[in-house]
Amino acid sequence: MRNHTFIIVSNRLPINVARENGTLVFKPSSGGLATAMSSVGMDQDKMWLGWPGIASDDLTPAEKRRITRELRKYQCAPVFLTQQQVNDYYDGYANATIWPLFHYFQHHAIFNRDQWQAYKQVNQIFQKAVLRYTNPEATIWIHDYHLMLLPRMLKKELHNSSIGFFLHIPFPSYELFRLLPHRADLLKGLLGADLIGFHTYDYARHFSSSVQQVLGYESKMGVVTAGYRAVVTDVFPIGIDYQKFAEALHTPPVKEEMRRLKEHYIGQKLIISVDRLDYSKGIAERLEAFDAFLANHPAYHKKVSLLVIAVPSRTDVDAYRQLRDQIELAVARINGKYATVEWSPISYHFKNLPFEQIVALYAMADVALVTPLRDGMNLVAKEYVASKQQRPGVLILSEMTGAIHELPEAIPVNPHDKPSIAEALARALKLPVAQQKRALLGMQNRISHYSVTRWAHDFMQQLQRASAAAKELRRRTLSGATQQQLFNDYATAHNRLFLLDYDGTLRSYVRSPDAAEARPSPALRRLLARLAADPRNTVCIVSGRDRDTLHTWFGRLPVILIAEHGAWVYRNKQWAKTAASFNEYKHTLWKPLIEYAERTPGATIEEKDFSLVWHYRGVAPELAYVRNTNLKHDLRLLLNGTDIGIYEGNKIIEIKPSSIRKSIKASELIASLQPDFIMCAGDDYTDEDMFSVMPDSAWTIKVGPGASQAKHHINSVDDMITLLNRLA
Repeated sequence: MRNHTFIIVSNRLPINVARENGTLVFKPSSGGLATAMSSVGMDQDKMWLGWPGIASDDLTPAEKRRITRELRKYQCAPVFLTQQQVNDYYDGYANATIWPLFHYFQHHAIFNRDQWQAYKQVNQIFQKAVLRYTNPEATIWIHDYHLMLLPRMLKKELHNSSIGFFLHIPFPSYELFRLLPHRADLLKGLLGADLIGFHTYDYARHFSSSVQQVLGYESKMGVVTAGYRAVVTDVFPIGIDYQKFAEALHTPPVKEEMRRLKEHYIGQKLIISVDRLDYSKGIAERLEAFDAFLANHPAYHKKVSLLVIAVPSRTDVDAYRQLRDQIELAVARINGKYATVEWSPISYHFKNLPFEQIVALYAMADVALVTPLRDGMNLVAKEYVASKQQRPGVLILSEMTGAIHELPEAIPVNPHDKPSIAEALARALKLPVAQQKRALLGMQNRISHYSVTRWAHDFMQQLQRASAAAKELRRRTLSGATQQQLFNDYATAHNRLFLLDYDGTLRSYVRSPDAAEARPSPALRRLLARLAADPRNTVCIVSGRDRDTLHTWFGRLPVILIAEHGAWVYRNKQWAKTAASFNEYKHTLWKPLIEYAERTPGATIEEKDFSLVWHYRGVAPELAYVRNTNLKHDLRLLLNGTDIGIYEGNKIIEIKPSSIRKSIKASELIASLQPDFIMCAGDDYTDEDMFSVMPDSAWTIKVGPGASQAKHHINSVDDMITLLNRLA
């Protein structure tokens, strides 16, 4: 069964299985995701995995086999869950913890350990299902907040697979995300993907910030450096099946429904509100705003009607039952306040309407009132716009939706500001028809080009690029036959040279460069001593550290030390200065560096003989970005016309003479020693300078992820130490 090359994974399948009158029935879903997924993977052996909608407790073994056979006709496979698992994982952790917190309703969030355990267990069940059906090098696309642990679970087993994840809800700011007790587990789970997609830039930015704050992983240009992997994050605003809505207007059922609506609301302006029943949608607040509108604009009495469609959702949950009661009481109160014998201002329907009726409502509505308190994207707004072919209409849209960035022609409102919503309604009802059509045309042009199908294809293309980059990194990883060739070259060589960086290569980075943990361990010193004891080996530590520190750590070992990237060289038990003085610049640079450090908590300044270093490993990421940008600007003004350069490394900015480079000293050593085996290993920009001057025969090794001129790659410092131990 492990042969499918394209796997889609979501909490629910696009086919719903239910029992009606004792018989199993199979009903396809008409959701946007089903439409999007039908258009991708056409040239691949595709399989969609998810829960079929019926608890496994209610099924016999024979019925499970029948469901599995029947779903294969739709290229689907079931993930069976018990009712208790659904209660704890879906209704529990997914929708009682993640959903409210990610929608900024932290007071609704429940932190229950048993539900967290169920969430982990169900993600493991999905993992086993994927492993059962997938090819080891398959493309796997995982959807939404129910399965945030799954990417990492799969990547551990399927190293060569391409894994994408898309979050269909907002990702909250770090200040809210940090409230989750298991926040690190969720982030690590997501970072198992090669590509993580979000609806908006804000959500992607919040995710990167949380990753930096919780896990300490760096994020630059949409790429998170997660351990030894590079994970791409990007923005893909999901669209709708635009043509489906536009073309439906010409069908007889929709035309008939439009005729009926026109007769029913003759002489009135129709305002519609279409939402799933959820506290994040702001339905109750919307009703209060409509009440304010009627109170402030009595001229519209008997001339406008608000049609509220609330689609049933989680009716077994107390909070949702209370919300329904609140909405129905508000409708009754407002109607009782303003209604006459021939007119009720609000018509309320608690049900899911057929597609034809929804399209007709969109087409006939003069105003769509879409004001959720928080929404990942909100497709109702796009559906309304798509259904307005050659017809006027006004969209009033909450600023808290992802769609606001794509629909700027809509009237924006703060959903918490009820008076402004009331005034937006008055403005919308007065807007000239020509202006309405012009605004709709601008929005239609935009969303018609970026349909749900285009969204899916864009994501897949980006996943292929991200996966290709990850595979190239794995291809360059020093292992297997390549590592054996390294051992063979080492064994046959007579004159070997090791050029080894220290921080990030022989020792993992620590929060402060002066911390005791930054010192080499006794095991590392013994390893270097063993390597250097071989008369055929010359071991050289090439570091940005100052000479006193390197001498304290390694001065008793028979190794060459190059300090401050080449400013000092320790050989034959003595230090030699190889660079001109830097002192004339220190006084000029010291004052602005101190001023920046004093107002940047966590920042430190390191003074060396030939450089000054601004360290920001302990600075909050957002503040570090601002401070670094401003600092570099000020330094460039001070150093304009000099030979002093500003260099960015791993959580540092270093100011030093441009003539001081590791490559110069490395080239001098190679010229004097004429080695027949060279290993050059490092992790940052200063080591790239060394890699660039190495002969083709050299074994150049980049430690950690990222692009590099090195021919080979090693995942971590631990792997580098293991390699050196094998050589020693």
